[in-house]
Formats: sequence, C-alpha cells, structure tokens
Amino acid sequence: MIWADYLTSYKNFLKLEKSLSANTIEAYMADIQRFINFSKAPSPVDVKPIEIRAFIDELDADDGMSAHSQARILSGIKSFFKYLLIHDIIDSDPSELIETPKLSRKLPTVLSPEEIDQLIEAVDLDSETGYRNRAILETLYGCGMRVSELINLRITDLHFDESYVKIKGKGSKERLVPVGRCVKDAITLYIHNYRNTLDINRKDENILFLNRRGKKMTRVMIFTIIKDLAAKIGLKKTISPHTFRHSFATQLLEGGADLRAIQEMLGHESITTTELYTHLDREYLRDTIMRFHPRS
Repeated sequence: MIWADYLTSYKNFLKLEKSLSANTIEAYMADIQRFINFSKAPSPVDVKPIEIRAFIDELDADDGMSAHSQARILSGIKSFFKYLLIHDIIDSDPSELIETPKLSRKLPTVLSPEEIDQLIEAVDLDSETGYRNRAILETLYGCGMRVSELINLRITDLHFDESYVKIKGKGSKERLVPVGRCVKDAITLYIHNYRNTLDINRKDENILFLNRRGKKMTRVMIFTIIKDLAAKIGLKKTISPHTFRHSFATQLLEGGADLRAIQEMLGHESITTTELYTHLDREYLRDTIMRFHPRS
C-alpha cells in the first residue's frame, strides 16, 4: 500500500469514529501531507524517527514557524502514526519519542464590557443587515459560541421559552447554554426584520443566520463583520469572533461563576482548557492593583 491508501482509511477513521468536523479533518490531512512531501519514505511503514525530527527542525529553521504551529503539526503526525499502530499496520510508532516543542502560554485578547457595548452600538440598524449583525454579536458574546457553532445554529436549537439554546460543538457533542434577554431580543428582532424577508435556500431553511441570498453564512463573513466594526470604533486590539468567547468566559469568572459551570457552557472536554481563564483573572486583578493602589 502507498501513502494515499493509508490516508484514505485514516480520514474515514477521523470522520466516522472520531466524529471530527470537516475543517479539523482537513487540517490534519494537510499537516500529514506536508510531512509526506518532505519524507523520502515510500510509505508510512518505512518512516524512521530521524525523519520526523528533521521535518520539525526544518519547520523551525526554514519557515520560522512558531512553536505552537510546530506542536500542532506534530500532534497531527503523532495521531496518524498512533492510528497505524493501533490497527497493526506498523510494528512501532516512529513519532512516539519525538518531543513536542516547548510552548509559552499566551493569554488571549479579551474585550471589556464597555468595548463590547461600543461594538454592538456601532452596528447600523438602518442598514439591510443591521439587525442580523447585531444579533450575531449578541449571540457570540451572550453564549460564548465558537464561530463554527454560530454559523451552524438552527432555528430548532432556540428554546426561548425555557431561556436556553442547544449548541452542537466539536465532535458533534451537544450542550445547553442559558440565554439572557439581550440575546433573545436581538435574535427575535433579526428574524422579524430581516430573516423573514429573505428568499431562503431550501437546504438552509433551518439555519438561523443567513446571508443576503438566503444561504448559510461563512466563517469569513463573520470575521469581516467584526473586523469592520472594530475599525469603525477605532479599536486598537486585534480581535476575531473567538475574542467574544474569551470575553464571555473571562467576565463570568470575574463575576464569581464556578469554573465547572464555565467549562460546561464553553463545551470544553477538559477543565484544563477552561483553567486558562483563571490566568486571565489574575492578570485582571494585578492590573487593578497596579492602577488603583496608592503604593503601586
């Protein structure tokens, strides 16, 4: 068997058994293909540890790639060879002893409640897509959604009588997140003032957020909306849809929310991921002392 045969079976494994999203699967396959292009081995059976080490070293030396990106690529390669080992395709894992590049923990950018308000208020409700864009911001911030979760949110996922939404996250795992009045009002206004006026594509009839042609929005469209609003208010921070998710979690923690509850609402599989926000909280406390304490 050649590389392509193994890649096909691995891709099916990620899709059917691991239930990973199409974007995640494509990222895995692209990283493995990058290694294949570097490797001189005719098949994964022939790969030696020294080849994988040389590949990671080249990423660092030639491309100047960050440690985080190197670690992500190595993780994909390790996952592939682990799959081959478990399925008795190889006798030993050539990536097993390859060390992951040391990572520095970079704290994500967050927005203050005042900055969130400025962005939402900057939406022009007199424009054709104003009510939609405002509902998008309120939903990102009010529910802590990933952008992929937002664009796939369905009308039938809204349970406003019980004040929650159902979110389908990574690995098709579903979670329930409470929604407040701001989110419910913004979505209701969007549906009545914009969505109901569209000629909706049949296959997207249950999708909540739609573009002007009545089709599901793309991730790029959401990024563009947020980038344009940030420029409009002169925001100096570099932000993305994920910034609203970080802000959601950080401000819940600052308000005294339980870390386990935040983990549940964010859909984190491990609480270790959620614990990042405790670092953000410490930074917030430190900044408060430095700004307001007379001896600072």
